[in-house]
Amino acid sequence: MINEDQVRETLGAVLVPGIKRSIADLNLIQDIIVSNHKIKAILASTALSDDAQEWLKAKAQELIENLSEINEVEIDYIQAKPAELNKINNIIAVMSGKGGVGKSLVAGLTAVALKRKGYEVGILDADITGPSIPKMFGISSRPAGSDTGILPVIARSGIILMSLNLLLSNEEEAVIWRGPLISNTIKQFGEEVIWGNLDYLVIDLPPGTADAPLTVMQSFNISGVIIVYTPQDLVDMIVKKAVNMAKKMGKPILGVVENMSYLYVPEIDKKIEIFGKGHGDEMAKTAQAPLLGQIPLDPDLARLCDTGNIERYSAQIIDHLGEMIPRAIPDKVI
Repeated sequence: MINEDQVRETLGAVLVPGIKRSIADLNLIQDIIVSNHKIKAILASTALSDDAQEWLKAKAQELIENLSEINEVEIDYIQAKPAELNKINNIIAVMSGKGGVGKSLVAGLTAVALKRKGYEVGILDADITGPSIPKMFGISSRPAGSDTGILPVIARSGIILMSLNLLLSNEEEAVIWRGPLISNTIKQFGEEVIWGNLDYLVIDLPPGTADAPLTVMQSFNISGVIIVYTPQDLVDMIVKKAVNMAKKMGKPILGVVENMSYLYVPEIDKKIEIFGKGHGDEMAKTAQAPLLGQIPLDPDLARLCDTGNIERYSAQIIDHLGEMIPRAIPDKVI
């Protein structure tokens, strides 16, 4: 006798048109009823166009009818809010006390590192006025969806992405918004985007400690914060600002990452500290959290980011982040 688990497994092969994620990955399967050789599947219609709903209904019915001992199949749709469909185990916020330290780079590398460890990973680009995540991943396609929700785009490696830049008619268009509008947009990315099942959602915060980062801290169930800095003289004060904000919001600090730490010159086998001596141990002590890594000034990494190929970057820092971050999250769910 066919059971509910077998039907769910069968429907797991049905991909939503255009985004290469299954209805199971997006938690669109709301209920399965099996009785007397009859199966009724109830799906959520959230973010699906009329054409997508018709196609999915036909495909689901075809696959279920191919199961043995099935005489009748019924596929129905119900409405559900996007937030009700999202099952995100861990949310990591990447922040800095100031701009220009490579926060988006660290967010991108964190997502790549976790994906290579086999986790399902998404990135929310919450840096509304300075979004750079799509460029790093070579993404320019607009998200799909309907008036009931938004379906994020998928990078080549399978990382799920959402950024305001993907919704603009021109990626070079300036977002000249006041704080409340930016904050509302960030909230919408959490409430109206169907992330589905994710092990990790990495949020690239805007720099500083003002409205937008505060909105993220208050609106998302943050599992932990990664603080990014560079080895300049003022770094101690900047890191302390970020640390104090995270602590006041009750968010655990997973660790610190030093970007632009050094330049390695292979011809002389030497590391040159262009911006001064690294502050790894000192910053880890300030944050009372581990040093997760020191990222060098790497021309290869810069080239890959500029050409939208950050997922191809191969260096020790990737393996290190992939190992360190899951262990650093308190009460993590995998």
